[in-house]
Amino acid sequence: MSPELRTAEQETALGVEPRAGTRTSLLAKIWTITAKDLRSEMRTKEALNASIAFSLVILVLFSFAFDPSSDQFQEFSGGLLWLVFSFAGALVLNRSFARETQNDCLDGLLAAPIPAAALFLGKAFANFALLAAVEVVSIPVFGLFYDVHWAGLFGELALVTLLGTWALTVIGTFFSALTVNLRMRELMLPTLVYPLMIPALMAAMKLTTDLLAGTPINAENVFGLKLLAGFDFIFTLLSLVMIDTVLVG
Repeated sequence: MSPELRTAEQETALGVEPRAGTRTSLLAKIWTITAKDLRSEMRTKEALNASIAFSLVILVLFSFAFDPSSDQFQEFSGGLLWLVFSFAGALVLNRSFARETQNDCLDGLLAAPIPAAALFLGKAFANFALLAAVEVVSIPVFGLFYDVHWAGLFGELALVTLLGTWALTVIGTFFSALTVNLRMRELMLPTLVYPLMIPALMAAMKLTTDLLAGTPINAENVFGLKLLAGFDFIFTLLSLVMIDTVLVG
């Protein structure tokens, strides 16, 4: 807990109105949680290294199993890429709240003068950054092994990737909080996340497959982009509303 937060909490406990300088904005609180999680992960790099290694192994193995130039591969290329992202993401998301179970760190965070929504968003942004790092490594490897040329559609592919990644992040972070106290959380998290992710994953897979085949986003497939944006908005809002009940009860 930062000194500013401690000072504000102490003054509030004494019945004194906190000074203006001790008040931190919601964005500052979110950034504090995000930076804390990123520093914690960078010290060990356990989840990040495991996710990147998993992604690279799967991409290399599948490159020997399929002919990248075949029509069959073109039909499921986007599905393969998102399969890698979703399974590698589970390794990152599972540790989001699990790392707070030691030394009652989660209780300390809940006792701090930080809204549950700020705690959730801070962790979600940290997870998003870690998943983006995995994708930054995986996508060039995918392009190298599968002879994909996407220079002309890179912007659209980046947009689809960001929207799909946030969908995975917000759902995964929410259920990471829900399963944090379960003994089998490593198994329960994917079991809960993937069924809810089906609409977003299907849209992301279809759009990515079209883009990798050289087909830009048009009137025929723009519905998938709208679905991703709507999915992100709805589940982000639901998570912010329900996270206080999940964490505090």
